[in-house]
Amino acid sequence: MPPAIRVRPEALAAAMGRTLTLRRAPDAMLAQWARSQLLQIEYLVRDGSSFALSPDIMALGDADRSGFAGRVGAGVTDVMMNALGYVWRDNGVALPGSANPHADFIYAGGAVAAHGVVLAEAHGSFALAVTSADMKREAKQKYFRQVKPHIGQLCAHGKVVHGYSVAFGSNPVSSDTFLHIAETEIAKKKSKPAPPPAVSQAGAGSAPASVVFAAHRSNFLLMGAPQIVAWIDWLRGAGNRPDDEIVTTFLTFGLGGRRFWVAAESLFPFVRPWLLLDEFESVAGRLPPSEYGHWFRRLQGSFFNVFAMEEVAAKSFLSLLSGMIGGQAAPFPRVVDLPATEPFGLVPGFDSPSRDDGSRYPFVLFRDGLALLSRLTRTSAPDRFTWSPRHGFG
Repeated sequence: MPPAIRVRPEALAAAMGRTLTLRRAPDAMLAQWARSQLLQIEYLVRDGSSFALSPDIMALGDADRSGFAGRVGAGVTDVMMNALGYVWRDNGVALPGSANPHADFIYAGGAVAAHGVVLAEAHGSFALAVTSADMKREAKQKYFRQVKPHIGQLCAHGKVVHGYSVAFGSNPVSSDTFLHIAETEIAKKKSKPAPPPAVSQAGAGSAPASVVFAAHRSNFLLMGAPQIVAWIDWLRGAGNRPDDEIVTTFLTFGLGGRRFWVAAESLFPFVRPWLLLDEFESVAGRLPPSEYGHWFRRLQGSFFNVFAMEEVAAKSFLSLLSGMIGGQAAPFPRVVDLPATEPFGLVPGFDSPSRDDGSRYPFVLFRDGLALLSRLTRTSAPDRFTWSPRHGFG
């Protein structure tokens, strides 16, 4: 367990969006709800070297404050699971008997690659009476009620081999903040342990394909790439086969020594997705006055807080997707072995800067390759290319 986690406010908002988009709801609603977490964090969490809520939190009613606390607790849980080395995620409804109490999320990869999946229950509380003892008790109670009964059981993604319960709480007035985690105990055997099972066929980084596709569905939904989301759904047995001729356009940006793919549709929601940045100004004049003013201001400076995918992770997954759609790979493999990225801005040892220091830390990067880019300036000179299931990359 890491001794501490250090994240910027934008990183926490991105993690909240990652957990929200695992739910079963209309995609348009999920995407807008997830992006709204950035604005909520902006108003309700203060800048600083430690977590503290803004005084504006008291303007919310009890139910609204509880809902926000729960979403922050889910985001903190996602940050913690990335810090522990887990890569892929899904909603806990994949557990059998989901009508019974169950953990919020399922994670794969990392320490359990090729062995199974782990559970993560999330809890958040913003109350005047919150204490360290409360959070410790909450973590333990939720572990025994919603995690432990499922350990050793099979779910849609494989065998559940471990579990966590994360409780995060903060006092809105004193800013006292507490984080407690309960997890599965590993019993020490008196006899000599048996050798670990061979994993050569699955690979060191392998994970159940079902949870990998669930994670990337959430990722490309956040990125604003609906055609890729539609293909993922079709391969998973939901929805009709999308049109092979429709392409998804990406722009590539270099930031902090890495390259990221941004779905053009997320930058230009009111124009054809294949337009370049320097073509947008002529189109913007035809937008409604309110939208024109909004996008004109963005053109004068930068695009802020854009979801993107690290280049190696994006290309690896889309190549796998093309092969499956074109029949070059199995219709739906049991396991896949895709590269994981080293996270940035989520792990111990990261010196959390202030927001004014964003130029030094221009992005937040999760292990599955999803990133939140703090800004995209017009001087970035992005490359443009397309992806389609029929022609691949063009």
